[in-house]
Amino acid sequence: MKKTKDKKAVALRYDTTKEPVPRVIAKGSGRIAENIIELAMEHGIPVKSDPDLIEVLSTLKINEEIPPSLYIAVAELLAFVYSLNSKKK
Repeated sequence: MKKTKDKKAVALRYDTTKEPVPRVIAKGSGRIAENIIELAMEHGIPVKSDPDLIEVLSTLKINEEIPPSLYIAVAELLAFVYSLNSKKK
């Protein structure tokens, strides 16, 4: 099991009515990562573990748009989230 200090999390926002591309809205490691994950779960926001994607996304700044090179990976993530949301309904 990974130690807390090794844990990383990145939160994305994608509101198609307000912005054309997903953005990083929170990121952190250790306890901050745990807080991000806990808040997401408390609010019913899906959480997916993808260490490789997290490593790349964690290099972006807060409020930075996802670069075109990550569109496919993030689209797969969004498809996962949308499928979970449709199952809840």
